[in-house]
Amino acid sequence: MTHRDELLAFVSSRLNSSMEAEDIVQNVFLRLLTTDKMITAVTLPALVYTMTRNLMADYYRRHTSFEQYEHYIKGVCSDEDSMESVFSAREIMEHLERGLVRLPENCREIYRLHIYDGMKVSEISQQLGEGYKSVEHRLGAARKVMRCYLRRYA
Repeated sequence: MTHRDELLAFVSSRLNSSMEAEDIVQNVFLRLLTTDKMITAVTLPALVYTMTRNLMADYYRRHTSFEQYEHYIKGVCSDEDSMESVFSAREIMEHLERGLVRLPENCREIYRLHIYDGMKVSEISQQLGEGYKSVEHRLGAARKVMRCYLRRYA
């Protein structure tokens, strides 16, 4: 807690939004509190810096993706176009569900857990009682099939 303000100043200097900086700092402390790895006084500064840097990189990645998507939508929906030319959330979900039907059952379950529940490969392997590499391989295969299927609609 003694270095919270220092960390907040570091993040704020690199982000335009003070609210986002607060969120990132809070996430760093939350991850520190929930980690199951051993943390010592020697490793703590490097760990905090690495976590902060990774969360800022994630923020920029999301922000860039959002801007690209927003730019794409504005380009697709010009004044003479109607909103019907843009996929609705319902249509996107229908395409996803149609693609999921094409997957083998064991890949489908893993893909659903990953996409809809936001679970990581390690969490999925623990829940299903299967090996990490097996789950990772099937998730990769499912992603490849889904990319090929959804590419038709892009």
